[in-house]
Parts: sequence; C-alpha cells; structure tokens
Amino acid sequence: MTKPISFACGAPSLDIVDVRGLSDAAVRAFESDPAGTTAYGTSVGYPRLRAWIADRHQVEPERVLVTNGSMQADAFLFEQLVGAGDEVVVERPTYDRTLLSLRKRGARIHAVELQPDGIDTDALGRLLQGPTGAKPKLAHIIPNFQNPAGHTLSEAKRRALLWLAAEHGFVVFEDDPYVELRFAGEPLPSMLSMNPERVVYASSFSKTVCPGIRVGYLVGPRDLIAGVAELATNTYISPSMVAQAIVYEFCASGAIERSIATVRDALAARAGALARALRRELPEAEFVAPQGGYFMWVTLPPRATDASALHRAATERGVAFVKGTDFMLEGGESSLRLAYSGVTPEQIDEGVARLAAAYRSL
Repeated sequence: MTKPISFACGAPSLDIVDVRGLSDAAVRAFESDPAGTTAYGTSVGYPRLRAWIADRHQVEPERVLVTNGSMQADAFLFEQLVGAGDEVVVERPTYDRTLLSLRKRGARIHAVELQPDGIDTDALGRLLQGPTGAKPKLAHIIPNFQNPAGHTLSEAKRRALLWLAAEHGFVVFEDDPYVELRFAGEPLPSMLSMNPERVVYASSFSKTVCPGIRVGYLVGPRDLIAGVAELATNTYISPSMVAQAIVYEFCASGAIERSIATVRDALAARAGALARALRRELPEAEFVAPQGGYFMWVTLPPRATDASALHRAATERGVAFVKGTDFMLEGGESSLRLAYSGVTPEQIDEGVARLAAAYRSL
C-alpha cells in the first residue's frame, strides 16, 4: 500500500517541535503561577504573555489582546470592523479561510494581484482612484512568506501601501504568522512599526511553538483593542489561560528562540528539496522559491492543467495538495499550493515524483 504524502497541511512535522521544552514550560506554568494558569482570566489574555508580546513589539500592553489562535483574532477583527456591504481589499491569491470569513460577513471583496514582491500597489492605487473608486474599510495583507504564495511584501511596497491607507482612510490588517520563519534574505520592518495608528497586526505561536497550542494575538490602537476585548468577553469570557501560560514560560525561558532556529533550518532544507525536485520532475512548473515560511505556489501550463483533475489523479497516487482555486474568488485552475513544512526532504522527492506522474497521466 502506498504511504500517503501530504503537501496540503501548513504545519510543522513532529520531529521539529520542541516537545521536551513545552513539557518543561507546562511544569513551570503550574508551579510559578498556579492561580493565574488555572483561572478564567479576562478576555485580553494571560497578563504575563500579554506583557511579553507588548515588549516584543515595543507597544503598551493595552494595545495587545491574546486569543485562541490567530484565526480567532482575525474573526474578532472582521466582526469589529467589517459589516455587510463593506469593501475589503485582499491579495490574489489569499488565505482561503480569510475569503470564507469575509464572504460570510457579506463583505464586497476586491482581490488585487499578488506579485513576487507583494500586492500590486499600483493596481491598488488605480482601484481606489476617483469618486467612483473603491472605498475599502480594510486591506488584509500577509506580508511575509504569504499563504498560499510564499511571497514577501517589499519595504517599498509596505511604504506605498501605508501611504494609500492614509490617503484613502482604510486600515491595514497585517496578518503576520510566518514572520519569524525567514531562512534567507534580510528581515523587513513591520508595517505596525512604520505606522502603529493605521495598522492592526496579528500573529501566532502555532508556527513557531506548535500548532496545537492555539495561541495568537492582535496589536492595534487602544480603542480598537478595547472594542475587540469586549467582543471577546461576550464570546468566551477568556481564552485558554493554561495554553497561554505555557507559551509565556516557553518564551520567557528563551526556548522560543531555539525552537525558531530548529524550524527555520528544517524549512530551509525542505524548501530547497522541493525546488530541486520540481525542477527535476516537473520542469514545466513555474514558481518563486520562498525566503521563508511554509508554502510554495506552483503554476503549470494552463492549457495542459486542470487542478481538479490533477488533484484526483494525485490522490490516487497517495499525494495531497491544495488547489489554487481554493485561494481565489475566480481563476487558479492551473495552480496549486505545496506546503513543505510537514514533510522530510526524502518524502518531498517521492511526493513530487508522484505528482509528476499524476500530471503526465492527464
């Protein structure tokens, strides 16, 4: 029986998760702060972790809210800022759950083409131009190693986007769960650090600690964070103090930096293996090798590729990926997202060989 190989799931494999470090952090959490760890807490999150995040971003703790994963942070922010009929800008392609959430809220979505150096800010400028131009309340941007494309927003485009936001009065939602996972190139300043009053920032510990920890956070203007905190109170009283206390101990001990280094090294090896395997097995494939993160966006010749048929043929051969159509309002029929975070270089070689065989079969 063929052993399945999955390029579908954006999560680290167990071999690069610091299980021992997390176990030690859990013990410290219950020993050092049993009352805080086991209590309900409040909707803003575990106080020690909230303060640690605030220090990390050089903001006041009142500008931070810690949630059950960054998707919860996204959902709260959308509920706070986006109503039915409101216009929202997203990248094309973008994270499928973002599209799902915005559609459920009845938002009018403007998808602006994503380029290798980030969203096409010239096209966005044209979209906003004149009295009949779009009037978005929010622009959702994944600036580093974007999901699904793996691209990174350049510093010049970060500045251009912030200028457009100030000029046209919309909020930039900087959704940044992959920022610590850079394995090539130089780090770029966050848009939050460039304009803290125009940007709401979200990130997560799922990619650097482990997916099961389910701890994310928002950083934004005080009034907005206070509004989201009230919404969170009415939703679940408080997020998980146990999970957040463990994350705090993991971070405060320095284990987070060691974990990030381990994950980065593994991702660098896996991204390299995927690029080499694609060039060898599928020379028709077009892709931009990422400088970090979990994902690679692959486009095959449009006339020869139907992503749905390829998905079925690949499934028959025991290999999984996510179709490009899942990340777009329209289009993407010849594209696919390959996540390399949860597979070893050896599995990547075998998986791409199977994918190529599926492609040839069509």
